[in-house]
Parts: sequence; structure tokens; C-alpha cells
Amino acid sequence: MGKFWMKIWVWIKVIVFACLAIYVIAFAVFNHEHANFWVWPGKPPIITTTIVLAFWSFIAGVLATLLIRTSFKTMRQIRDLQDRGRHEKMQRDLDEVKAKAAMLRSRPSDEKSGQT
Repeated sequence: MGKFWMKIWVWIKVIVFACLAIYVIAFAVFNHEHANFWVWPGKPPIITTTIVLAFWSFIAGVLATLLIRTSFKTMRQIRDLQDRGRHEKMQRDLDEVKAKAAMLRSRPSDEKSGQT
């Protein structure tokens, strides 16, 4: 029974892949026409095919996504560095306070006993 379901799963994958291939071919065929692409005010629009325009739009989207992701990671790293610096400063201050407290505690008790 397991082999039967495996065969069905394989055929489902084949059918889905075939549908995607047919879609890609149809997309290329129907989008080979020319398209006017406006870039900047005062400049004439660029005349290109729709498929090339879709390709470059996809590439621009990927690059924008990578740039945004990198920016968020950089901001997170800066925040982590600031937190780490703040934590280290607090730790130094605490160590300094502990050192001062230890110096106050380490006074000889002979002076106190001699005064009474």
C-alpha cells in the first residue's frame, strides 16, 4: 500500500511541474510584446518587452529585499553593541562600588576596640 501512495505522490509532483512549465511557456509567449517603461521625469519611456521588464522587476525586488534585511540586521547589531557597552559600563561601576565597599570593610578593627 505504501508504494501505491508513493506513486500517487510522484504523479502529483509531475502534474504540478508540468502545469508550472506550461504556465512559464504561456507567460513568455503572451508577454513578448513591447511595453513602455517610465523611469524618471523628463526622460522618455524605455521601450522593452514585457518579459524583460518582469525579469528586471523581479531582480530589483530581490535586491530591495536583501537591502532591507541587511539594514534590519545592522540596526539589530548596533542595538546589541550599545546594550553590551551599557552592560559592561554597569558591570565596571558595580565592581568599583564593590571594591570601595571592600576597602571600607577591611579597616582594622583594632582602631575601634582601642577607642572604647
